Amino acid sequence: LERLYARIPLGMRLGLGPMADAVAAAGHPERAYGTIHVAGTNGKGSTCAWVERMARAQGLRTGLYTSPHLERFAERIRVDGEPLAESALAPLLDDVLDRTPDLSFFETATLAAFEAFRAAKVDVAVIEVGLGGRLDATNVLERPVATAVTRIAFDHQDKLGDTLERIAAEKAAIAKSGVPMILGPLDAGPRRVIEAFANRAGAPVVDV
Repeated sequence: LERLYARIPLGMRLGLGPMADAVAAAGHPERAYGTIHVAGTNGKGSTCAWVERMARAQGLRTGLYTSPHLERFAERIRVDGEPLAESALAPLLDDVLDRTPDLSFFETATLAAFEAFRAAKVDVAVIEVGLGGRLDATNVLERPVATAVTRIAFDHQDKLGDTLERIAAEKAAIAKSGVPMILGPLDAGPRRVIEAFANRAGAPVVDV
């Protein structure tokens, strides 16, 4: 963890290049299971928790990746509802840190989660976006089972934009062709932006 936290100065780096290279070098662990990708300003962590619990109730083996943690880092990476055991987390982080010296804190954590879920042979992993969506490290997911956007509010305006519509556009960019995009309650402006982006991407919109 000391080695991992030393990468915090790189922050939540926006851009998919380093992460795309890292998952390719790792043999694309994120393709080994179904994924559900969730963006939004508020409620995305709760949504991820609920969806993971519903999947587990259906008998699926689940992964859950969220941030930040409350008490310990392992809470970010859960298998079947339980934080990854320290005995598994420590060698996993060591391995990822050794292989990816140029990744940021969040990129390293994301790759570790993808690899943990592959090793655990999960059926589905619920993945929470870290910041925004378009350039977030988690957006290397090429074809999730579904994507979702919860409510939109002002957040990280220095990186995402100074209007709700610009922020919505960043988060809508997790839409993928042919992949349902589930939308929570949204104000009219952000909804128009997200629906337009989903339509251009060929993602059917489902209202909840």
